[in-house]
Amino acid sequence: MNCSAILCTHNPREDFLRRALDALRAQTLPLTQWELLLIDNASEVPLAGRIDLSWHPHARHVREENLGLTPARLCGICNSTADILVFVDDDTVLAPDYLEQALAVGKDWPFIGAWGGNVTPEYEKPLPAWVGSQVWRLTVVEVKEDVWSNLRESFITLPCGAGLCFRRSVGEAYWKRCQTQTQAARFDRQGKTLTGYGDMDLCHSAFDLGLGAGKSVRLRLTHLIPAARLTLDYFVRHAEGDAASLMLFRASRGLPINPPPPFAWLNSLRWFIHRRVHRVPLEQYEIARAHRRGLEKGWEIITRCQKEDMEDHLIK
Repeated sequence: MNCSAILCTHNPREDFLRRALDALRAQTLPLTQWELLLIDNASEVPLAGRIDLSWHPHARHVREENLGLTPARLCGICNSTADILVFVDDDTVLAPDYLEQALAVGKDWPFIGAWGGNVTPEYEKPLPAWVGSQVWRLTVVEVKEDVWSNLRESFITLPCGAGLCFRRSVGEAYWKRCQTQTQAARFDRQGKTLTGYGDMDLCHSAFDLGLGAGKSVRLRLTHLIPAARLTLDYFVRHAEGDAASLMLFRASRGLPINPPPPFAWLNSLRWFIHRRVHRVPLEQYEIARAHRRGLEKGWEIITRCQKEDMEDHLIK
């Protein structure tokens, strides 16, 4: 196999999942050149008896009982056979030439280990006006030109998890890291929790091997966004979970981190004036507060772990 498509899902919306599978079925890359792994991550009703994969000669159902996106993806890495691996979410519709272009980019850019592309949203209901610049929280990515780097702090060139392509060597390095770094194995979502940065951790595994990461205009997919994600509650939970995950990710990678500054009443007054003058929606204020709570939560976990490690050292 030249390519392995790894589709991880947990209690999926069947209409979304079927669109994702239909897009895979429509790929221009001949079926003889790639395999499909449908990773059923502890769904309440097993997918093997409900989802037909007989149209693909190299497709398999694989069950992963350990709940969480990271365990599901690691399961896919371990069960795949190709040199180029592609993560496909159960709410992503790949362009017909996605797998073909994924291989082409990997061939043209032998110096990168992980790559992705454009992620265009398809909203189940109209996007609320107050979302504004926070739309990135819905995994919306516009790539205007090919970019890549091996800079760990360059989020501009780091691809997201939707449609993420990577080399087997990078996947194996990431798998080994998750076996030794228990925190790394818990970065991504588990059930309804909105933690993340597992995809960033995988990209950094490419850096560990001396490779880069990038984005290409040739890769295109559509992200199906349900109405439940277009609510203030979702954005608030995402802001808090994302900020906490960012702190933990940076700490685990040895990147610089700073404690959140004290939130004095003066800061609150400044934000209130800024919101009134610039007419910032109240929802944006709630998202900003949730982001700060996440930073505080992440910093609390880091300092607690550091204290426990110091106490263990002193005891020994």
